[in-house]
Formats: sequence, C-alpha cells, structure tokens
Amino acid sequence: MDQSGQMDMQQLLAAAQQMQQQLISAQQELADTEVEGTAGGGLVTATVNGQGELVDLAISAAAIDATDPADTAQSVADLVLAAVRDACRAAGELQQEKMGPLAALSGPGGPGEVPGLSDFFGGDATAGDATAGGAAAGGAAPGGAIGDEPDGTSR
Repeated sequence: MDQSGQMDMQQLLAAAQQMQQQLISAQQELADTEVEGTAGGGLVTATVNGQGELVDLAISAAAIDATDPADTAQSVADLVLAAVRDACRAAGELQQEKMGPLAALSGPGGPGEVPGLSDFFGGDATAGDATAGGAAAGGAAPGGAIGDEPDGTSR
C-alpha cells in the first residue's frame, strides 16, 4: 500500500475510534440521566434511567383504598404499568436526542458498524463488539425496555 493509502486508513481508523468514544460517552450519559413517568394524576411515579432501566417507583398512599383491597391492587397495578410506560417513552425520546447524531453507528450494518469499515477488513467490522448494545434501540417501545413481562422481568 502506498503512503496516501496508509494515511487514509489511519484517518479512517482515527475517525472510527472518535465515533466509538462519542458513542460510549452518550451511552454513559444515558445511564446517568433519569426521567420520570406518571399515572393517575401523580398517584404513581416511575423513574427510569436513559437506558430504560427502572430505578425507582413511588406509589402515593392516596392510591390505596383499604376498604377494597382487591380492586385497589388491580388499580395500582394498572397505574404502575402506565407510569412505567410513560417513563420508558420519555427515555426513548431522550435516547433519540442523545444518540441521534450517532445514528450512523447503528445504521444499516447493525449497531456499532462504521459505514465502509468492513470494506477495508472484509466481513463484519463489529463482530464481538457489544459496546453499541441496545441503547439506541431499547426503550423506545412503551414497556419494552424494562422487559417482556408485566412485572419488568425478562424471560
């Protein structure tokens, strides 16, 4: 390879490394940022981080009707689901805001692929790279970022 080809490769690798650092920084910022969702006029407040992980849940005593525990339990469960979905929606918006400029990193080739980089190395440039994880994709669907089950767990 001649000198100019080597310089282009170095520039491309430097740009890829800079984009990876920006992605890591944005993901850390998302992990450190918390957003809230509410339901029932504030009777239930769910707090999730920017990656869609539930970090806090507050249920007001006013949501509890001691004379009808069965109905109260169902009502509180519905309010919790609605608050978590609202918080996840807010987290999805935050992800779009923070990760939007880095969308090329999760573009057509999949998360973390730098467009054109695989042409230089042949094959998938992202094999084994988990740093782009699901931060850009997770949490945008209401409730989907927490887990598949209503209680927030995954199977």
